[in-house]
Amino acid sequence: MIAFVDTSAFLAVLDQDDRHHTQASRKWSALIEGGATLVCTSYVLCEIVALLQHRLGMDAVRVFHDDIMPLLAVEWVSAELHRVGVAGVLAARRRDLSLVDCVSFEVMRHQGIQAAFAFDKHFREQGFVDVS
Repeated sequence: MIAFVDTSAFLAVLDQDDRHHTQASRKWSALIEGGATLVCTSYVLCEIVALLQHRLGMDAVRVFHDDIMPLLAVEWVSAELHRVGVAGVLAARRRDLSLVDCVSFEVMRHQGIQAAFAFDKHFREQGFVDVS
């Protein structure tokens, strides 16, 4: 299985106070044990590191960097991918839809990834399915 991992999932796995933590931990374990290919973008990496640093501190950033990042297939955002993401944000005209999300959707479509490990409603709105 190939699954795209969103910032919301990473945060839920690492933050024991997150309302989705138990469900996220269970899904994360199943993905790892099942040998899933876990994909994210460099923008997701920037977003999760900033959130972890702010909310949970540097120990959480180190855990993410040392234990989780080696498990990921990272799609590094090019100038063209960034441009497409910005175009998506502008076309959507929604304040709650981020550039990080629009870039993620483009990567998923381009790579044919249908499954998202995310607690962000926008993935379902875009037609992607939740990992089970």
